[in-house]
Amino acid sequence: MTRYRLTLEYDGRPFVGWQRQASGASVQQALEEAIGAVTGETTVVQGAGRTDAGVHATAMVAHVDIDKPLGAFRLMQALNARLRPWPIAVLACDVAAPDFHARFDCSARHYRYDIINRRADLTFARGLAWRVATPLDADAMHAAAQRLVGRHDFSTFRSAACQSASPVKTLSRLDVSRHGDCIRIHASARSFLHHQVRSMVGCLKFVGTGAWSADDLQAALEARDRTALALNAPPDGLYFIGADYLSASPAPPPSGETPHSVR
Repeated sequence: MTRYRLTLEYDGRPFVGWQRQASGASVQQALEEAIGAVTGETTVVQGAGRTDAGVHATAMVAHVDIDKPLGAFRLMQALNARLRPWPIAVLACDVAAPDFHARFDCSARHYRYDIINRRADLTFARGLAWRVATPLDADAMHAAAQRLVGRHDFSTFRSAACQSASPVKTLSRLDVSRHGDCIRIHASARSFLHHQVRSMVGCLKFVGTGAWSADDLQAALEARDRTALALNAPPDGLYFIGADYLSASPAPPPSGETPHSVR
């Protein structure tokens, strides 16, 4: 039995999310079926995160145990061939330590959210970013976002369906920057609540339009009540962009992508 570590990218639009579900196609299911076609084995792929329907990934880390002796490069090539036409690609495949766990060993998770701030409809980026027609003040959004950095009770930003044992999380980074029409938000933490990033982005949009101040955002945080939320942003602009592990040097989150890229 060999444990393999996979690095994946995928376009989340055709999927009900990462996790296998009865209601439709999932990324996990597509991977497990591809592995079964290559090896003849029934496996369970464990991911570093569980992205929702419509959420994308540029560097999702996962692991899987396989009995059949296969070189890592050969496995990667075979999986990429079998995954077509699903919009999933295996970017890297390595033999991992037998006790490596993509989810439980993860020391930090990194997400990016892309907003296209323009009046014109989206064309190439449709489904890959959130279009906001109202002008947004990215500097005000960044300044307000710093109120959320640190260890807090994020109940306001937590989905009613969240299964986390505690609403208390430590947010290590929440940065907002403008690149032409694209406003890019980066969020990093050891772990996140269900819908936490999308909920924070929705509130920051209110700050960007001037409907909320930084004090309003902090008041929403301190309310610890979902009804204090301004808005839950759509999944379109959300990307899982990296995972850090203590056993390896963490790679910085990718930067410089075009707003519509799914790299």
